[in-house]
Amino acid sequence: MSVIIKGVQDGSVAADSKIMPGDKLLSLNGNEIMDVLDYRFYQNNENVIALVEDKRGNLQKYRFIKEEYDELGFLFETYLMDEQHSCRNKCIFCFIDQLPKGLRESLYFKDDDSRLSFLFGNYITLTNITEHEIERIIKMHISPINISVHTTNPELRVKMMKNKNAGKVLEIINRFNDAAIAMNSQLVLCSGYNDGEELEKTLADLTKLENMKCIAAVPVGLTKYREGLCEITPFNKESAGNALDIIDKYGDKCVEIYGERRVYASDEFYLLSGREMPDASFYGDFLQLENGVGLWALLKSEAEDAVEDIDAFPSERKISLVTGVAAYDLIRYICDLCEKKFTGLKCNVYAVRNDFFGERITVSGLVTATDIIKQLKDADLGEELLIPASMLRKQRDMFLDSVTVEELSEALGIPVRYTENDGYDLINCILNRSENNG
Repeated sequence: MSVIIKGVQDGSVAADSKIMPGDKLLSLNGNEIMDVLDYRFYQNNENVIALVEDKRGNLQKYRFIKEEYDELGFLFETYLMDEQHSCRNKCIFCFIDQLPKGLRESLYFKDDDSRLSFLFGNYITLTNITEHEIERIIKMHISPINISVHTTNPELRVKMMKNKNAGKVLEIINRFNDAAIAMNSQLVLCSGYNDGEELEKTLADLTKLENMKCIAAVPVGLTKYREGLCEITPFNKESAGNALDIIDKYGDKCVEIYGERRVYASDEFYLLSGREMPDASFYGDFLQLENGVGLWALLKSEAEDAVEDIDAFPSERKISLVTGVAAYDLIRYICDLCEKKFTGLKCNVYAVRNDFFGERITVSGLVTATDIIKQLKDADLGEELLIPASMLRKQRDMFLDSVTVEELSEALGIPVRYTENDGYDLINCILNRSENNG
């Protein structure tokens, strides 16, 4: 096994070598290099011997002397050095299977790559992992690993994920735990499947593991594009409340055992059940923000602090903000704080109904420009429209329906600015104190 070198970075320790584009990196200090994790781990030495095969098949050894954690400087065709590993599951709740046709191709790729769990925090199911990868994670002590568990009942996990290997997850998780590999887990709850007694079992199993640092439970997201898919009943006020009771029960147990909560429900469970959202102190280090756990509390706390810290607002300003239905009350509350303190400020807040995916989808991150345009084209938007960055892809330029920020601005005839998921940035944008322009 080898990886192809694309080039060498200028100014790096390998810059003066005779390594050429197209040469193959075989090993570092005798360790085979198969991908980015091998490369990043084995280059972390002061003396590194690289075995390289040139395009003529000749083997060459290069010795590099550097600071321990300095980069060698090799460049590769892709970050992972090979193809991203796709998911082999057919989960009954998979959101990608519920997408309409015609979206950009990248949205239909199902990722289940253990390397991306460590590098970027992606969640993996462990059904796609090889014994070599398991042993490598333990040997390199790669940590934390983020795991989509869903249930620890082997038969139920096979049924929900439609993968015969899905029931082996606990065995692998136990091996990681015994090797002191820190883990975070995600449970996508489907009413009638893995809630109730099954949720009790799953949380009982996971909270016994010392190195399972955080467990997030989120309700299944159901779009209107489920024709031919398994029937799943959406959570209602009662079933969401029941799930929340179980989650809080095990969170309380973890506080007693570990001195920290560890088990959390996503914000959506509080909204569905009609219960009061916890404050920021409830969430510790906010380890599961990517799963919507504590986003509400953190944004509220940051925005309150930001408003308190700002003394003056120098001019008249009328703007509009858009959000998903779920976050409307929070954004309206933050704007009310601003209007109360800063005379001359007027904020319109619009909750955009998700016609694109269906009204059961209420989070801001799945709002499309198409729905914004349809619902706000005749609205009084003032001098600027603020949108949350979660509506955009990571380049901050395009919505899920492939409409760009510029196209949205042209359609509505108003400047559009995105705000990061940060209370301080939100307040700065509301008051026009930020240079962050979409």
